[in-house]
Amino acid sequence: MELLVDPAAANLCATTAARRRHRSGARFLRCSCSSRDEPATRAWASYSSAGGNMARAVKSVTRMKTNGWNGDGHGGWAAAAAREESSVVLEAVEDEYGGMVVDADRLPSDTGGFARSLAASLSHWKSAGKKGVWLKLPLDRSEFIPSAVKEGFRYHHAEEAYLMLTYWIPDEPCLLPANASHQVGVGGFVINDQMEVLVVQEKYSGSTLLGAWKLPTGFIHASEEIFTGAVREVEEETGIDTEFMELIAFRHAHNVAFHKSDLFFICMLRPLSGDIRIDEAEIQAAKWMPLPEFMEQPFVQEDHMFRKISDICVRRLRRRYCGLTAHHVVSKFDGGASTLYYNAAEHERGDPSCDAAAACHGLAVLRI
Repeated sequence: MELLVDPAAANLCATTAARRRHRSGARFLRCSCSSRDEPATRAWASYSSAGGNMARAVKSVTRMKTNGWNGDGHGGWAAAAAREESSVVLEAVEDEYGGMVVDADRLPSDTGGFARSLAASLSHWKSAGKKGVWLKLPLDRSEFIPSAVKEGFRYHHAEEAYLMLTYWIPDEPCLLPANASHQVGVGGFVINDQMEVLVVQEKYSGSTLLGAWKLPTGFIHASEEIFTGAVREVEEETGIDTEFMELIAFRHAHNVAFHKSDLFFICMLRPLSGDIRIDEAEIQAAKWMPLPEFMEQPFVQEDHMFRKISDICVRRLRRRYCGLTAHHVVSKFDGGASTLYYNAAEHERGDPSCDAAAACHGLAVLRI
């Protein structure tokens, strides 16, 4: 009896065998670097060259099964087609740097299929000259992590709903940007017309600040402006509404929480209300404290940084120091809006004494 085999099915079998040989001999560079979680701009083909014939091959297998042929007793064409179908290149888009960003919404549904598709994808992208690969695994696909790590992927960063992994293909130094290296904090120096500073005592603080009255502080949120974060933190901790005036100074420290660097910005704010309502979950007490009393606290006098910050704020009130104001700008570099902080009084008015700026904000001149 003569057996007719569709040419596409035969080509599929040869391609599958060649792929196995290629994958077994492939060696990819393992790199611990990683990258941004950003959408890409150019769509990438979902299938490899062999996958282009998949539909015809599956139809051919279906016809053979209908005619009573079901393989050679060791899996046959049906098993080969099923394995090849689960090994197609993952859906991905190409980024502007020649890398691939895997579509997290179109991942295979099972661990085995993901592992086979990931191996096929790396082989295909390597042959296509691609570079970094970004693999975002949602929380409900966390069982895929061991397969990705086995292929050489490394952790980049984690958020509440996903883990980002990266893979560097070329046999050369990894150029993928590292995870975010800084946390950003803000402090609000709020002073009223009676030269009283808004201060708080935190419920949970280190021994060095136990019983001390300090400025309201906190961390800014994602995509939040520095001055907006300062206004929000003051309102959340004390209930006082404020208006941003100037960025007075900032501190840069390293190896803080989780070995990250830390940026801490001191903002001068003008109060728009006076009645204090504390956040009882974080704040033990809050009050308006005369500026000289605030300055004389031991933790201010004995700590060089706190003393310097306080001195700068006093110099600003005496119009002997100019802070930075916020200005919205648009740059052609990234096409987006951003905030540029600079000394408008000196740059635009030619007034290094800051008298004009102080008058605009209605500050009284400090005489102590």
